[in-house]
Amino acid sequence: MAGKNTSSDRFFNWFMLVIVAIGIILVNIIFSLLPIRIDMTEDQRYSLAPGTIEFLNEAENFNSRLNITIYLEGNLPAEINQFRNAIEHKLNEFMQYSGDRIEYTFINPSNGTEEENQEVYQEIFAEGNGILPMDIVYMEDAEQRQIMLWPGAILEYGSGQGSKRQAVQLLPGSKMGMPYQLNGITDIIQNSVNNLEYMLISSIRRVTQLEKPRIAFLHGHGELSFADTQRARALISPYFSIADVTINDSLAALDNVDGLIIARPRSAFSDQELFIIDQFLMRGGRLMCMLDKLYLAEDTLKQNGQTHTTRYDLRLDDMIFDYGLKLVDNYVMDAYCVQMQTPYAQKASINWFYHVLSSGTEHPIARNVEPVALNFAGEVQLLAVPDYEGKKQLVAAQNPNVTLTPILTSSTNSAPTGLAPMVSLGIPDTYGDNPRLMPNPEAEANKKCLAALAEGMFKSHFRNRIVDTYANHPDVTILDSSIAEGKVFLVGNGRMIANQYDSMPNANGNGFMYRPKQMNDLQFSQDMVNLDIPHFFGNQEFFQNLTDYMMGDNSVLDIRSRQIDIHEINKEEVRLHATFYKLLNIALPVIIILFIGIVLQYVRKRRFAH
Repeated sequence: MAGKNTSSDRFFNWFMLVIVAIGIILVNIIFSLLPIRIDMTEDQRYSLAPGTIEFLNEAENFNSRLNITIYLEGNLPAEINQFRNAIEHKLNEFMQYSGDRIEYTFINPSNGTEEENQEVYQEIFAEGNGILPMDIVYMEDAEQRQIMLWPGAILEYGSGQGSKRQAVQLLPGSKMGMPYQLNGITDIIQNSVNNLEYMLISSIRRVTQLEKPRIAFLHGHGELSFADTQRARALISPYFSIADVTINDSLAALDNVDGLIIARPRSAFSDQELFIIDQFLMRGGRLMCMLDKLYLAEDTLKQNGQTHTTRYDLRLDDMIFDYGLKLVDNYVMDAYCVQMQTPYAQKASINWFYHVLSSGTEHPIARNVEPVALNFAGEVQLLAVPDYEGKKQLVAAQNPNVTLTPILTSSTNSAPTGLAPMVSLGIPDTYGDNPRLMPNPEAEANKKCLAALAEGMFKSHFRNRIVDTYANHPDVTILDSSIAEGKVFLVGNGRMIANQYDSMPNANGNGFMYRPKQMNDLQFSQDMVNLDIPHFFGNQEFFQNLTDYMMGDNSVLDIRSRQIDIHEINKEEVRLHATFYKLLNIALPVIIILFIGIVLQYVRKRRFAH
């Protein structure tokens, strides 16, 4: 009886095995063709940011086809090949949303004769304006070898005279005579993989952009000069048209301006100038104000060890008060601060409480940005009614259609000074090595707002009065309230984006030209570098986020503000439990196979026992 069923049972088992195998293959084929992906990571590192998806989905962003040539192909080391595959994977994700508007090709630039290769290298390098080469040294077959890579891509958009070409560096180029060791670039590759989406989409946005919104730096009141803001301008110039403007009571001064930056003015604004700025906001303008309420002579402070402060009478802050933001004429001291070298200290450096390392909030402008350094920062108060109409937001008391949002704050271990205080280099010594600026340095209530945002439909500062100059002017149309949504950003620090610079005579001997110093003030402090205490500042990224948000383009904002954590292996845990996990990895599969075999043997005996 048992032998009679053997052939049919075998046929049935093989038939079911084939059906299951075919089913698995079909399921894999079907799902490979469907744009379905599930990202199980906590930080969603394998998912495109919403801004990226929105940008790629919008057909109007691509009036022509975009061709991307990536120069990473051929016999690459395994680490570089993984990075190459990460690029391909990311571009395939882009194409799920952009369709055939994006095409890409991987090319081996060294696949040719020596003469042909040199021509390709020259084209890629583009006299330093293209991709920079990366030399890598590695060991193979007990012999040291060196390879030169071109780790970047060339984006070409459009055709004919209107075509554009953009190079994007995906891995850093080698410094002269200093090749990278292959076993030492793991962190570099990992960081580049994490930043891959931002590098690619920001370059795509740059090359496909038809018109750039216009951002103007205001002058005429002692504001930061062109030389002071060269780094800041370079950061945003690929995405915005940069201009300099002086109002001079001209009604048309801001007509072609979309965003206005007022950085550290030091003299009063006239009624006419305030009126023109106010009406600019009423038309939906974006106003970015970086103001100092107090004047402090830093040379006197360093020479005498202390100095008094005096108030600036700007009048601009009075107008911003009507929009819901108040700049207090004080300073905020914070234990979380930049260290400073000084001849008056007993030690090499002091905790300079006045150079605050401000903390970001959860707003996209500041989320996941490194601390923003603000030297002599004043407090910003929000003149608001909380929880307006049940919403968890702050609404301006005099402007119920304006939302107020804190952007930067001090730490919980911070305290405001009195109004127009005297500043002394000896203050840090009075608090010792573990300063407690407040009785309870962990209390959230100690945080002071240092930068805030007002956005919505504003009431005009001039709605109840008329500037004499324009009272009967035939070309003036006075707007009592906003006709389009506007935005006002205020930070109590005029030098947030300032850079130090060198000057040199022009080639013709007429005047000077300027360039920022090698030390990037927006990322590092010279004092802390001198003390071997490198601390990364977030001023540069914060300013980029600020302009993106204020000008309404969030396609790269949410990418920069994402946090992808690279969790290091706990070496102590590995040391303590390595043997257990090794045995588990070896023994567990064997035990599972033996268990399955025993169960199958038992089932077979029970089945054919009769």
